[in-house]
Amino acid sequence: MPARVSDTFVLRTYPFREADLIVSFLTRDLGKLRGVARRARRPKSPFGSGLERLSQVRMAYFQRENAELVNLSGCELIESQFGLQSEYALSVVLDYFTEVAEQLLPAHEPNEKFFRLMMAMLAHLRSGGDTWVAVTYFTVWTVRLLGLWPEARVSPETVDIVHEMFEKPVTDLTPRRWSKNTASDLRRVLIRTMEQHAERKFLTVPLLEAL
Repeated sequence: MPARVSDTFVLRTYPFREADLIVSFLTRDLGKLRGVARRARRPKSPFGSGLERLSQVRMAYFQRENAELVNLSGCELIESQFGLQSEYALSVVLDYFTEVAEQLLPAHEPNEKFFRLMMAMLAHLRSGGDTWVAVTYFTVWTVRLLGLWPEARVSPETVDIVHEMFEKPVTDLTPRRWSKNTASDLRRVLIRTMEQHAERKFLTVPLLEAL
């Protein structure tokens, strides 16, 4: 089968054999996939720095029918998140985004709205946007896109925030003082809902709440 090229976010990589990596990645057109990046751990890798966490790349790969893993042949870096990873709080947020995507998104099911959500949240953080705005907006829209929205009793302020998040992109939200406590009542409910759906506790949540 001829190679495909997809706009992609790299989620995680795992060592495989002596010089290879298993890569979990989210594509705009085909959803979440896993593949083998051969020779990716060698100095002259065809992947360069494109396999770093949440790098946005154009990924080239071969997909054989009924094969669990695709074969990755190379990638072109579009946007690196290297500048975010040097700050601990932002690094934890990236880990949270990655874990949610890994645990909740089914394989081989396109979800372009989630792809665009991830793109918008990373752009927000790169532009210096508030961390808790990003965490809350990402959580609200992830639960909504996956059809998991629960009933919850929350404060009037949180109701206003959620209604606005449903209606506006993150760049157009009304300016307000944000802290970890802002909309935390809803965030706790939504995270618990996602954990119940995934049937596991998220490892990044305690780190996130400790910020």
